[in-house]
Amino acid sequence: MTDPIDIDRPRLVAFQVDDTQRYGVLTDDGVVDLWARHRKTWQSLREVIHDGALLKLAEEGAALEPDFGEHTLQYTIPVPWPEKIICIGVNYPDRNAEYKDGQEAPPYPSMFPRFPRSFVGHNQPLTRPVASSQLDYEGEIVIVTGKGGRHIPRESALDHIAALSLCNEGTLRDWVRHAKFNVTQGKNFDGSGAIGPWLIPYTDESQLADIELTTHVNGELRQQDRTSRMMFDFRYIINYISTFTTLVPGDVIVTGTPTGAGARFDPPKFLVPGDVIEVSATGIGTLLNTVSDEAQP
Repeated sequence: MTDPIDIDRPRLVAFQVDDTQRYGVLTDDGVVDLWARHRKTWQSLREVIHDGALLKLAEEGAALEPDFGEHTLQYTIPVPWPEKIICIGVNYPDRNAEYKDGQEAPPYPSMFPRFPRSFVGHNQPLTRPVASSQLDYEGEIVIVTGKGGRHIPRESALDHIAALSLCNEGTLRDWVRHAKFNVTQGKNFDGSGAIGPWLIPYTDESQLADIELTTHVNGELRQQDRTSRMMFDFRYIINYISTFTTLVPGDVIVTGTPTGAGARFDPPKFLVPGDVIEVSATGIGTLLNTVSDEAQP
């Protein structure tokens, strides 16, 4: 598997070296450590986003010599401890058709929260918990809020995006069915999902209007769709969410997965230790993760 398209925009990464959380720009030769240069002003990319400096910082880093080799660092989720991680469910037509009432598009999106601790970074293993063997994958596109607000009009909604990323919205299928009306517990096991590999600064609508999203497991194509087919587009999602809650800089919105998750196979193809999952999107890149078992308590 390779990226579906060469990335021609700066890639901002969050990473850890020697137990220190840092951020920087990934170049072809390594990672430029911008945290060391700007930590008195911005401790993380969340603060950079808050100050509207993401693109400026990306351009600065792209012009510098790298400080670390990519293979010497550990990726972490790009936006640490965001105020909100909001996930959209059932947002592609073929995914909607999997449900008994899926002949018509729903009038409003399904959504649920996830906690930061439920995600790991790029190249890190997802955790299959002791409590369940039904760990499943869901490849999704992430938008990160740059400019906050309430009641954001659809016409200007995209102006509130700071960056794009990817998510493997790992799900414990039996645990999402524990409750009658919500899926929260099956979506929030520690380390069950991933966000990354980096942030791509958002500058224009062509970056997400009609891009391909795919998920491969051990090299096998499992999910494939295009954002132009989403039932609730990016403008609508931002407008709808901001109707009931104030979006703030650094909020993470996970925008829905195509059909093809492991639970839909007969028999189901749940993830097991050693599996390699790659979530890719045009112009954003590839988020890669493996799987390991949680240590016995």
